[in-house]
Amino acid sequence: MSLHDVNTIAHPQGHVSTTVYDKGLIRGSIGLAIIALVGFGLLYPLAGVGLGQTLFPSAANGSLIERDGKVLGSALVAQPFADDRYFQPRPSAADYDAMGVSGSNEARTNPELRQRIDETRAAVAQRNGVALDAVPSDLVTQSGGGIDPHISPQGAAVQIDRVARARGIARDVVEGLVAQQMEGKQFGLLGQPRVNVLELNLALDALASPASGAPAANQ
Repeated sequence: MSLHDVNTIAHPQGHVSTTVYDKGLIRGSIGLAIIALVGFGLLYPLAGVGLGQTLFPSAANGSLIERDGKVLGSALVAQPFADDRYFQPRPSAADYDAMGVSGSNEARTNPELRQRIDETRAAVAQRNGVALDAVPSDLVTQSGGGIDPHISPQGAAVQIDRVARARGIARDVVEGLVAQQMEGKQFGLLGQPRVNVLELNLALDALASPASGAPAANQ
């Protein structure tokens, strides 16, 4: 038996006609389509947005960091800092563009990758006044997304002297601030200790002048 019942009716004239009965299959299909569109295309997303805004409003809105009503950035997205008064994030293959996140996709054997790492390592070592072998890998390699907002404790440590000199404050003060901004492993198990560069730089500006504005990205 197929999906449709087929009844054959013989007429007196000898003609045979076929009548198809769908037994509500079309109505059921239309009803299922409506339920899917309204339920899963409208109500489910609205419920997800509502729960997110209620339970995790900051994360649901992009973990934005604001000062005096002005959005300075996101705790999830790195941004460049060229001024010596600020800590620098990891290099970015996406040029810190949140709309074009990407890694370099270059293999370890790629000579261009090796050359770029060597050049970046030399530049970081010179800028921070440290030996080449003291430069941690996260300051010379690009993250998979290209906008990783964190650096390792070692990545922050090699920049402390430079930042302290540029700001004219004691090294111990900057070192203590780095320790305050240190984030541990997630749930005590996942990942590694890390420092959010934007939040650290904001804390530095607040330390220098509580009334000062935002750190100037690209400075």
